[in-house]
Amino acid sequence: MADTVPEIIEYEGKHYRLMPSTGKAICSKTGKDIHHSEDCQHLRGGDQSAWQLYEDPDGLTWRRLLDSAPSNNRDGRREFARAHGLLNGVGRPITDACDDCVLKEVSMTDDGRPIRMTLAEALTAFDRSAIADEVAKATAEIERVRQEFPLTAWADMPLERYALGVSDYRSTFCYQMEYGTRELGGIGGGSARKHMIFRQKKDQRWYHDPAFANEQDAWAHLRQGFLDAFALAEKGQVAAVDGIEALRSGPSLTAKTLYVYIPDRMLPVYGREHVRHFISLLSDEDPSKLEPFEAHALLKQLIDETGHFSGWHSREIAHFLYWWNSPRQNAAIVKIAPGPDAKCWQDCLTGGYICVGWDDVGDLTAYTSEDDFLETFRAVYGKEYNSNQAKITTKARELWRLTQLQPGDLIVANKGTREVLAVGHVTKAGYAWREDRTAFRHIVAVNWDTFYAQTLPEAEKHWGVVTVASVPVRLWKIIRAGAGAAKDPAPVRGNGMKMPQADPQLSALAKGLARKGQLVLFGPPGTGKTYTSLRFAAWWLSQELGLESEPDPDGGSLRRTLAELSRRDGRPAGHLTQVTFHPAYGYEDFIEGFRPVEDGSSGLRLSLVDGVFKRICRAAEQDPGQPYLLLIDEINRGDVPKIFGELITLLEKDKRGLTVVLPQSGEDFSVPSNVHMLGTMNTADRSIRLLDSALRRRFAFEELLPDVFLLQGAFVGKLNLGDLLSELNRRVLKELGRERQIGHSFFLLDGEPVQDEATLAAVVRNEVLPLLQEYAYDDYSMLARFLGSEIVDVIEHRINDVDDEKLIDALYAELLVDAGLR
Repeated sequence: MADTVPEIIEYEGKHYRLMPSTGKAICSKTGKDIHHSEDCQHLRGGDQSAWQLYEDPDGLTWRRLLDSAPSNNRDGRREFARAHGLLNGVGRPITDACDDCVLKEVSMTDDGRPIRMTLAEALTAFDRSAIADEVAKATAEIERVRQEFPLTAWADMPLERYALGVSDYRSTFCYQMEYGTRELGGIGGGSARKHMIFRQKKDQRWYHDPAFANEQDAWAHLRQGFLDAFALAEKGQVAAVDGIEALRSGPSLTAKTLYVYIPDRMLPVYGREHVRHFISLLSDEDPSKLEPFEAHALLKQLIDETGHFSGWHSREIAHFLYWWNSPRQNAAIVKIAPGPDAKCWQDCLTGGYICVGWDDVGDLTAYTSEDDFLETFRAVYGKEYNSNQAKITTKARELWRLTQLQPGDLIVANKGTREVLAVGHVTKAGYAWREDRTAFRHIVAVNWDTFYAQTLPEAEKHWGVVTVASVPVRLWKIIRAGAGAAKDPAPVRGNGMKMPQADPQLSALAKGLARKGQLVLFGPPGTGKTYTSLRFAAWWLSQELGLESEPDPDGGSLRRTLAELSRRDGRPAGHLTQVTFHPAYGYEDFIEGFRPVEDGSSGLRLSLVDGVFKRICRAAEQDPGQPYLLLIDEINRGDVPKIFGELITLLEKDKRGLTVVLPQSGEDFSVPSNVHMLGTMNTADRSIRLLDSALRRRFAFEELLPDVFLLQGAFVGKLNLGDLLSELNRRVLKELGRERQIGHSFFLLDGEPVQDEATLAAVVRNEVLPLLQEYAYDDYSMLARFLGSEIVDVIEHRINDVDDEKLIDALYAELLVDAGLR
């Protein structure tokens, strides 16, 4: 292999990537570090004529320096440096190795390899023989599809042979692409729209391009698009497929189809963001502006140009890329009960799957969309759930979630509210409908690990009322900590399962931030926007900086991480800066402005002072390649156009680095590419539709809505808090819309659902009621429609004075009993 593979070494309890010396050691004019690269960011901009160069034939000068004394003994190292002439340009001794171009700290996985390997390291560590069977299966799948759907038959292929939703849907080409060829990589998730034409089960109507009068005309147009794509790919003109208008709405299906028929021109990587991710890893290209197939062509070109993959099967290359640095940073963690009282568990453990009921809706792959499925679920199970629409929708989504699980996602099998039976990861086989089973026919293929079997220290109450539910990070940490507690020391993990810290919400925010450079979290009050932004900041910055930190710290750990990230260490700003916008916040606070400053004995004088954003940009300029994040709480409460001024244009990713002249100081100023912003916005105050259009164009937006799953199974007396919130928000939605719902965090205390009547009554009186009064503009008729006449006196225009017990009883009677939830 042509590349020099950086060595991973351990020093004083930490792991570092050693960047080998090229035969000379470098010392700057005034620095105290030894360097191996003239291009090191810590040497940029310095006086090169003052550098000191030292012969380093064996490349071990750094080691001799570090071994001369521990890192906390600078005097010992200074003595060694003076004795061996290791001095900088002003004659001072060198005491350390550069943390960028000599020893760069890296985090390690549980199996002892660096989390962020270089390409050379990854190629050395990757075991091709371990995936030989999978590659053989992929080859067989390609041959099978080509036999069932010959390329020569496409010109006359009937629509019923292509599209989902027909009576024999399992024999169609689209079914094979989505469900029947998992060894070739997945395009699952989302709706059937990626197939461009399909039949909807609920009404047997065809979905197709509305530009065509009927499905047959639309199919003729789409089929010709595929034929044109095959011809272009055969000629090596993959990028030109972007110009085929008929295929533009189905890039992932088109990519997989081209791979099956012309695998030498494509890699089996289908998602647009995944392709862009790998391009960024392999080059300095900015893939954000590339069209889908332009990106596919570039990725294949970059792989070929490395010279490392000659003779590799394309499926091998894809396996390697995802193993090396997967774009899916976080897996989902979901608990699923294998039947009442876990009665199906032994079958699940033996068979390698998890199973659930609701069999009367049949095979979920027969539905072309979630809405299509929901309609059937309502018809089949509406009576069982007393026609309560909120409950029906909640239960339907539990079942539908099985189709959204991806390989590598984690399943926690539970029995009751305290017992964990095992944890496993979803395999490529994913969801399936098992007609051979007499009941509980919905299954998901799982590799189980009973090492995680345990009894939880406290009951998870909501597990008693939900079959499928997300496992929050708090609970996942408890499960990990309790793993193997009742077993022999040092148990062997049978299936080599990796156990990732997971939070898909944070991963989604990271994607939005990467796409735009700045993002706004918006939603109703009480949905955890500020807390989520802080969790994201701690997780994302720790990941980007390579710090050894819990991906999702909480409590004291979160505060310590945030404090560490906010430290300036002599810079104009830390990696994390937090501000809150308000009506008086202005350009002078954010960019620059004249402020009174002390002037010795003469008192105060006006001086031009840098604002917070300008300081962040200056720090980022001095520290290229490292992330700087600004958190802006309540971003919509400030006058954003006035605060940002002329810099609003420079926020766009393609305008980063461009210079403007600041009107007050006259300085040239630009926004570096390593500056990012995350804002929070309360939609009860202002809809995003009313935001300045310039802001909307330049920010990505992610919505946070009330999460009733966090409260399901939590009771205060006879009140189910999840049902309470669900019904209350149903009424608010009907009157005022989604932007003014009540958030789940009102009913949480230190991250846990409130547990006693006095606390719940205080929450309702002091937090929920005032918010609803504000929403209703003191319209007590509306308030009564929210909470009922026992709580609201419509005639007297007041809230009835009831004690805690009567308030809870009134909520139960109005919001649960009368609504049919009890």
